[in-house]
Amino acid sequence: MSANDNSAILVLEDGRSFTGRAFGAIGETFGEAVFSTGMSGYQETLTDPSYYRQVVVATAPHVGNTGWNDEDDESSRIWVSGYVVRDPSRMPSNWRSARPLDEELEAQGIVGICDIDTRALTRHLRERGAMRVGISSVDTDVATLLARVQGSPQMAGADLVGYVTTDKPYVVPAVGEKKFTVAAIDLGIKRMTPRRMTQRGMEVHMLPATATWADVVATGADGLFFSNGPGDPSTLTSPVELCRTALAEQMPLFGICLGNQIFGRALGFGTYKLKYGHRGINQPVLDRATNRIDITAHNHGFAVDAPLGEDTTTPFGEVAVSHVCLNDDVVEGLSLTRDGCTRAFSVQYHPEAAAGPHDASYLFDRFADMMAAHRGDDPAINTHVNQSNAGEQN
Repeated sequence: MSANDNSAILVLEDGRSFTGRAFGAIGETFGEAVFSTGMSGYQETLTDPSYYRQVVVATAPHVGNTGWNDEDDESSRIWVSGYVVRDPSRMPSNWRSARPLDEELEAQGIVGICDIDTRALTRHLRERGAMRVGISSVDTDVATLLARVQGSPQMAGADLVGYVTTDKPYVVPAVGEKKFTVAAIDLGIKRMTPRRMTQRGMEVHMLPATATWADVVATGADGLFFSNGPGDPSTLTSPVELCRTALAEQMPLFGICLGNQIFGRALGFGTYKLKYGHRGINQPVLDRATNRIDITAHNHGFAVDAPLGEDTTTPFGEVAVSHVCLNDDVVEGLSLTRDGCTRAFSVQYHPEAAAGPHDASYLFDRFADMMAAHRGDDPAINTHVNQSNAGEQN
């Protein structure tokens, strides 16, 4: 039957369904249902390319209080396939707000649903795992939508990087004195990531996911960076081969999120899909070298399968699991050493964290130190740039 009075339905692939109201654009959408536990930062979440083909459920009950502004986007568009909230704000209240959240969703054609029990939906996903879902505000017949959900693509085995990477190279200039050149492989990068690097004197050359070693060398790079991004890391061949070449050439390397999984695969580890993933801005991670605990931002549904209790010998050096999630012991970082020096490292979470927290932003200093050491510079003159003022602001 046809929807009326802005009614909408959400149907999971196992048949569980919810009825609510349309939120955003009127239409129908499909994707993988995931939940994000962040109490704030919905604009950064919605514009994160890593959420491509995912329907995000906000666990915070009241969403949209601060509306939508034109400064906090992490990319050029909203990437989520759909958005699910319990109680949308009827009126935004923030001096930076340019328009309400639902207007921006509608303008960009993002189908959503509100006025449903997001707590019950989240508990279901925690128990059953992330799964395919459909939202419709044009047809409220559950059986019809369920059939379409079950015919939609799965996230496991999905190669999505090609949809979100840059079409052509571009350069983000260093802030102040240029100290390093970084070649960054865009697998679905967020705007805050190169900003964190440029604040530390790095000139960032953004390269497409298909970039070759020759493309990296042509930038004159002091270091190589692999970004976050969507999809199943087991499908990516070209970035893994590029990573292996960089490791063989002993170029300093840093990876975030999907970049951590690319690094892990290049070192010989496998990856696997988590039951429901880590998504939010409140995840505790232990740095095993220092016993420091950072509260961190996460968005990943896959993880690296590396041993926690022992180092691993690879053709490129010794590899250790450097960080673990304190909630479930999932690998959250890797470190490669050779001849007593750190040559490359990665983390599964997001130290750039535009919406916060900023506990882990020091990792960009660590990247600068590693490049300085590789060049034979004094690392002390290259780190902690603007840490006490605008350097860590959005």
